[in-house]
Amino acid sequence: MPSLRYSFADLLDTPTQTLAKRIKIPVTATSPPGLAAAEQQDPWTKSGKYALGWVYFSIILLILTCAIHCYHWWTDKITRAEYKEEVAKSSKTSSPDPDYELSNLPTNCSSRKFFPRIENDSVHSVEAVTSFASFGPLNKLIALVRWGVYRPLPVLQIRKRAIGSLRIRRREFSFPSLGTVFIVTAALAFVACYCFIPNPLYYASIQFGSPPVAIRAGMLAVAMMPWIVALSMKANLITMLTGIGHERLNVLHRWAAYVCLFLSLVHTIPFYVTPIWDQGGLVIFKSYFKGQTYIYGTGVAALVPLLVLCIHSLPILRSKMYELFVALHVPISIVYLAMLFWHCHNYLTSWNYLAATAGIWFVSYCIRLFYLNWANPRRMSWLIGEEAAVTILPENAVKVTIPTQVKWSPGQYVYLRMPGISIFENHPFTIASLCSEDFPSDYGEQYRDMTLVFRPFGGFTRKVLNAAVEKGPYKTYRAFIDGPYGGMQRDLASFETVVLFAGGSGITAIVSQLLDLIKKMRDGKAVTKQVHVVWALKRPETMEWFKEELRICREFAPPETVHCQFFITAAKRHVGPVNGLGICPPSPARIVTDMVHGKINSAFQGVAEKRNSALIREEAGGDIEKEMELRRENEDNVSALPQQTTLRFPPPPAKAHTRKPGKLTIPPLHTNFQPQNAGNEAGSSFDVGFPSTPTMLQKNLMRFAFLPSVATKKEGWRTEYGRPDIPFMLRGFEREFGKRTCVFVCGPPSMRRDVQMCVAGMQKAVMTGEKGREEIYLHTENYAI
Repeated sequence: MPSLRYSFADLLDTPTQTLAKRIKIPVTATSPPGLAAAEQQDPWTKSGKYALGWVYFSIILLILTCAIHCYHWWTDKITRAEYKEEVAKSSKTSSPDPDYELSNLPTNCSSRKFFPRIENDSVHSVEAVTSFASFGPLNKLIALVRWGVYRPLPVLQIRKRAIGSLRIRRREFSFPSLGTVFIVTAALAFVACYCFIPNPLYYASIQFGSPPVAIRAGMLAVAMMPWIVALSMKANLITMLTGIGHERLNVLHRWAAYVCLFLSLVHTIPFYVTPIWDQGGLVIFKSYFKGQTYIYGTGVAALVPLLVLCIHSLPILRSKMYELFVALHVPISIVYLAMLFWHCHNYLTSWNYLAATAGIWFVSYCIRLFYLNWANPRRMSWLIGEEAAVTILPENAVKVTIPTQVKWSPGQYVYLRMPGISIFENHPFTIASLCSEDFPSDYGEQYRDMTLVFRPFGGFTRKVLNAAVEKGPYKTYRAFIDGPYGGMQRDLASFETVVLFAGGSGITAIVSQLLDLIKKMRDGKAVTKQVHVVWALKRPETMEWFKEELRICREFAPPETVHCQFFITAAKRHVGPVNGLGICPPSPARIVTDMVHGKINSAFQGVAEKRNSALIREEAGGDIEKEMELRRENEDNVSALPQQTTLRFPPPPAKAHTRKPGKLTIPPLHTNFQPQNAGNEAGSSFDVGFPSTPTMLQKNLMRFAFLPSVATKKEGWRTEYGRPDIPFMLRGFEREFGKRTCVFVCGPPSMRRDVQMCVAGMQKAVMTGEKGREEIYLHTENYAI
């Protein structure tokens, strides 16, 4: 490196050999007076302070976020601990739960029990008290902030119209949350003020050196690089400190990149503008860079990759070319970082920030190795992945079941890669199953069945559906898992009231949360007293996705605690094409691709079979009969994995079913279906407990359908046609809210906006201390994950 440095200096003339950096003009005895004055106004040697300004801004924001996260974590822990202590005390003196009480035998209808309770005593005899860890003024301050940031920004809609021969499609542009807008606006205001308020912005001539405003913007842009990369990593320190998943930090990652692009343009433009003001100065400025064809070449080489990264990450382009975006984003980012090293040339402290960026990138990828199911040599999935089965569900949904030793928490998601279907595609899916001893896997005690349910749209998801249809239900694939990531920051068990909203396939993010919460309620580890579940789905067949989970919730939840409402929004049942799934005939190119994927999957499967065979021989210890028995058991286990059938549904009835007045409530969860491969297909039917297609009058009356009847009020489960009136329902739920309430929503943007607006308005109850409420927390999930 010293030789390179001296060779660079030798290229310069004698008057410029003292030039330390290319953007600093040395002051000598022959220098013009303007150069000495410019050096005193904003010394180039002290320009590194602008980069430190961004570091301080980011650290302050990080500390505030960590403090709020620690406060919520502490209050949740203390609340559950105090509740467990109260339960332990009351269990010594209280009567048994109503599940174990016996009715009065002489009358057989009296409400009095053998174990009478105190009057007005409910099922939950332990009343939640205000935790000593909860600080009232801070709760009100947080509620005030949530009152503002929970409110969604209006959606920009472009109506469908034609301008001459040009046709414009209907589009909707949604903005990020107000919290994100506030943070981005604060960051943009900070960097803009830090660039343009200090004087001078320009020197009198470019011969005195680079424009000061360009130096400030450049140092700020370089200082942002470590934070931009840290916010993009799946496994990063910011997530560990704040509890915010990388999928949420990714929004800040994109907007920070846009701010960096703004600073890069502010850094670039003055170099082209200043010579226009002073034509003679450019010749002197170029004399310091002999040996370079174009003095701004390294800057352009760094700016072009940044422009490409920011443009192709715009939502309108990213959604249309997602596969291309995923394939190119990381390689272009590496090129951009390399060009920055070349452009900065270790000026001031620039390489310190770039080295930190490379270090964060490397450490994050090393940590990510612990999230890969095939990177652990102590597992059977080492280098070959797990075995997975694909099931086709009603409404063209796909269910992937992966017995694995990976542990996960409710609400987390994983990135799935299946080389037998697509080699390079790696897509995120929310885990719909619960990792618990109550849900064991047939693969062994250390395994749990990871279930992924999704709707196929295009790309990888459509390929999974096509492969399942063409190769049948008993074909298994090798699955490579990256994760789990994300999840909810808070624990639902620490809230007295929980409200869960789901729209369509958004139920996948809620099912595992609901099962985990019910388990904790049964074990006395949850403060929760009331759970309201609202699921809006197009057709009743969709309930088949999680009929077993819904049955568990209904039968095993504590009495009168879980209330589920299902809203059927479509008027007719779905009738697909002739093949029932809308699968296109394979093209010649696709046949070759399927052949390659099949060979790759067979190679991984062959390694897995050899590994199993070696373990069986080792377990048998030379006993031939025991080895044959173990091999038969292994075959049974493998063949028992994909127990799935493809359901066939009849077309809708010719006439709508007319219900009697006063019978608007439809009994849920009475399921009868006939598999497609059953012997008697003529008598097959599908009845999920709903009447046939409603009339228009019945659909118009659905706005009154959530008025509870006697049976509905007792059981708390109800199914209706129509769309849920979310504001009306939340206002009704609010009357029963406890001191701490959590509202969870995963659905389309319209549903999220309605819930966000209502919960934002409810923060006034916390600020005024109405009914002793301490917190109303909102958690939203991305519909696409």
